[in-house]
Amino acid sequence: MKRTAIIFTSLFVVAIWLAALALPAVASPDAQIVYFTPTPRPDGRIIYIVKTGDTCISISLLHKITEEQLRTLNNIRGQNCIVQLGQELLIGYAGPAESPTPGPSRTPTPLLPTSTPLPGKASVCVALFEDVNGNGLLDDTELVLAGGAVSINNRSGSFTQTGTTTDDPTALLCFENVIEGDYSISLAVPQGYNPTTSTSRTVQLQAGDTSTLDFGAQVSLKAPPTPTSAEGDSRVPLFGVLGALLILIGIGLAVYMRRLLK
Repeated sequence: MKRTAIIFTSLFVVAIWLAALALPAVASPDAQIVYFTPTPRPDGRIIYIVKTGDTCISISLLHKITEEQLRTLNNIRGQNCIVQLGQELLIGYAGPAESPTPGPSRTPTPLLPTSTPLPGKASVCVALFEDVNGNGLLDDTELVLAGGAVSINNRSGSFTQTGTTTDDPTALLCFENVIEGDYSISLAVPQGYNPTTSTSRTVQLQAGDTSTLDFGAQVSLKAPPTPTSAEGDSRVPLFGVLGALLILIGIGLAVYMRRLLK
């Protein structure tokens, strides 16, 4: 009987052991370490109180700062960074996010005008020649004349210059630094000459141009010579003598007629 009880007891233990093996294993929950973020104090300082097991490295890693920053904030000197239980450590500063102070509003810069290229310059030269044969062309044997009055002006009237021609074939009358554009050139021939060509020309000048214009003039027909003052003075005494003779003749006739009547 006793032996039977022992056997049943052994079987019961084995059964319980087998049942325990058949149950699914339950994993124990991972140990969790809870850290509380220090609340900033009224002055904005964030203070951490050292707990058991804390080191400078663990504290800096916990608050995401470097160990050097932790040392600087708490004036920790020496080769080793040593903290004590219950020690208050400055972790950083907190405060309301500073909104940028609005500065003066930017004044929009006005658009600068695009640079306009300056107009180019040109030259105009004028030659007045003695048109002996009157064909209006400058022949090789014909010479230039002096005394021709020349004027040049543009359409807007903003450019006007005048000059006089010379009889030097190597020194024509030239107008330099003329702004490109449309111009009118007029010429008045010297006294005693008649023009054989048009006395007004128009020309369109481009930058770098040198335009040469020829004007012709021919000697006009000579008028009867005007009496000189010397000739006029010589005739005055003659007319005076003739007048005196006529007066004397008249007086003589008057005396003669009176005698006849007596």
